[in-house]
Amino acid sequence: MDTTPPAPLTHPDERALVLAGGGAAGNAWQIGLVAGLAAAGVDLTRAELIVGTSAGSTVAAQITCGGTPAELYAAILAEVPRRPSGTAGPAGSRPAISGPSYLEWSNAVIASAADAADMRRRMGAAALDLDRSDGSLSTRWRDTVAARLPGHDWPEQRVLIAAVDARTGAPVLFDRHSGIDLVDAVAASTSAMTPYRIGENRYLNGGYRRSENADLAAGYGFVLVLSPFGGRSRMPSGWGMDLATQVEELRAAGSRVMTVFPDAGSGEVFDANALDPSTRPPAARGGYAQGRALADRLAELWS
Repeated sequence: MDTTPPAPLTHPDERALVLAGGGAAGNAWQIGLVAGLAAAGVDLTRAELIVGTSAGSTVAAQITCGGTPAELYAAILAEVPRRPSGTAGPAGSRPAISGPSYLEWSNAVIASAADAADMRRRMGAAALDLDRSDGSLSTRWRDTVAARLPGHDWPEQRVLIAAVDARTGAPVLFDRHSGIDLVDAVAASTSAMTPYRIGENRYLNGGYRRSENADLAAGYGFVLVLSPFGGRSRMPSGWGMDLATQVEELRAAGSRVMTVFPDAGSGEVFDANALDPSTRPPAARGGYAQGRALADRLAELWS
C-alpha cells in the first residue's frame, strides 16, 4: 500500500469546471445546465480552470470565447432539425458517424487491449488504418468546429483540452501556451474514427485519455464535474478510467468534488443515440431546468 501523503492543494481557493464528452446531446445538456445556473445567478464560466473533453471541449470554448450561456442555449433551441446521424449528409460534408457503428468499432478495440495505454495505441492504429483521405476531412471538420464557436482565440483564463496522439497513443493536453489554435484543439478532442490532422501530427478523441479527465483538476479546492453519461465508462474497471476513481483521487488530495449527471428531464438520449442532432433541444431544455433547480445547492459552494 502506498502510504505517501497526498500533495497539498496548489489552488485551494480556486474552482475547476470539468466538462465531459457526450456527443450532440451531451454538448446541449451542458450548455443548458450552464445557462440554467446562470439565469439563477450561478456563473460557471468564471471558473479558474475549465477542462474540456470531446463534446465538453466544444462547450469549454463556447462559454469562454464570446458566447453568453443564454445566447448559446437560445441558439440550440432555434436549430433547424437535421437528419439523424448515420445518414448521408450534403455533398462534400464530413461523412456522418452513427452512434451504434462507432460503439461497435471502438468496443472491439477496447476488448482487444491489455490496459489503458495499450488501448490508446490500438485505437490510434485502428483510426489511422481507416484514414484514406488527403487531409480534406480534417479541413472540413475544422470548418464545422469553427462555425460552432463564437470566438476562435484562446481565453485568458486557464482552459485545458484533452486529446490523444493517434500515432503514439500518448495523452495530449492543449492550452493557450501550446502553439495550437483553439479551433484545432477542439477539433482534435472531438475527433472520432477519423484522426484529426494538425500539421504532420494526428489526434484522436480526448475521452480516450481518461473518460471525463477530471484528474486534470487536481490541486483545485472545488471541482465541479458535468458528466452527460453519468460517470459510466466502457473501459474495464481495473484500468481506472472511470469517473468514480478520478473523484476518489481528487478527494484524497483534499479537493471538494461535486458531480452532476442528467436527470430524467433530458429524456433517454445519453446512449448510442447521443450523436443524433435531434437530441439537442430536449437535452438542452432538460439541462436548463436542472440548472435552475441546482442553483441554490451550488451557489454557496461556487461562491
